[in-house]
Formats: sequence, C-alpha cells, structure tokens
Amino acid sequence: MFEELDTLFQSSTIRPTFEKVHVLLALFIFDENRDGIGRYRLQKELLIGEGTAKSLIKKLNKNIKFINVTDERKRKGHFLTEAGLEYLNKIKKVIPIIKEGKSSILKDIIIETEIIYTYFCLIKNAVHKISNGISQRDAAIKISGSGATCLVFNGEYLIFPSKSHLERIDNDMVVNKALHTYFESELSKENIKLEKNDVIAIGSGDSPQKARLATLNAALTLT
Repeated sequence: MFEELDTLFQSSTIRPTFEKVHVLLALFIFDENRDGIGRYRLQKELLIGEGTAKSLIKKLNKNIKFINVTDERKRKGHFLTEAGLEYLNKIKKVIPIIKEGKSSILKDIIIETEIIYTYFCLIKNAVHKISNGISQRDAAIKISGSGATCLVFNGEYLIFPSKSHLERIDNDMVVNKALHTYFESELSKENIKLEKNDVIAIGSGDSPQKARLATLNAALTLT
C-alpha cells in the first residue's frame, strides 16, 4: 500500500529525517485544508524542523506530484493534487479516520493520569494483525507520544486485545457500554460504520500534535 512513497526516502547522500507517519499525516492535513496550507503551519502540526518540512514538501511536489502550490508569489500554501487525493482515498479505505478524542471519556482506558490529549484511528479489518497491543504502544512512544491503547471489535463488543481475543472473551476484556456508544457515535458523524474485525487505536500525548502522531504511528503497525 505504501510503495508509492518509497521514492520519498531514496537518497544518494542523507536519508530524509521525516518518517512514513509524517508523510501520511501531512496528506490528511492537506485534505482537511483544501484551500491550501503553508509550510510553517505544516511544520508545527507535524512537529518537524524547518529543513525537514521543506524537504517533505519538495519531495511530495516534485518526486510524486501529490501536492501543488496555490500561488508561489502569494505563498498561499499547498494542496493535494488529483494523484495525491487518489492515493489518500486508498489509505482511507484502511484508515478512514483520525480524530481528536475526548480525554475525559477515554480516561478509563488510558494509563496516564495527568492531563493529556488523545486522538483515535479506526483501522479496518485489522484484528488478525494485533496480539496484545504492545507493538502499537511502542510505536506511539517512538514518535514522542505517551502511549497507545487498542480495542478490537468482534461484531458485538469492543474488547481489549489479548493473545486469546480471537478464541475466547473474558468479561474483563469488554469495554463499558458508554465507551462503545461514544465510538459508534463519533464514527457515525463521519458516515463510518464499526464492523467486525475492525481495530480502534487510541493514542495519547502531552500536546494534540503528539497525540495525533502517536495514534497514526500506532495504526500503521496494523496496515
């Protein structure tokens, strides 16, 4: 699914300092800003340096033509091309949403006790790619997040993943009904339906930007 991005990381000198998660999140951000978004704002949203942001934008524009500039003289920003939008739509078939969560509602399923920010992703038909959620937590921490928690949907309940979640379900694995209702409601607002074998990744961080990156990086381990 990510073969189109390989050329972004090819270099005869120094490998780019951005990661796959930065590329994909950039595409989501461009999609949310159809009138264009500037380099400085993108840099802040992705938590990357100025040079890294310039390199990422240049490669997305020149190497794979996923973005274009609205008006270089007026510096209005960049937007997705048809090729970029087509690729993002393919990604959205697997990860249809990344959205800020309500930490007050999610506090019962995240480990951190201090005030933090949360985002969540839905990953379609990914239940067979998850075991106990440790890999997803580690991926979130690697990108400077606080951690990640995953839930799997077995067609009836949202449950915490474990080595046996495909075989049997214990009562302590099932999340409460209020939380289940919350996720279904948030997804329905985007016309997305929770289906059997879907996985929800909830990432956290001490800023919204870190939480969003943590969530998407956790989700990418399941694609």
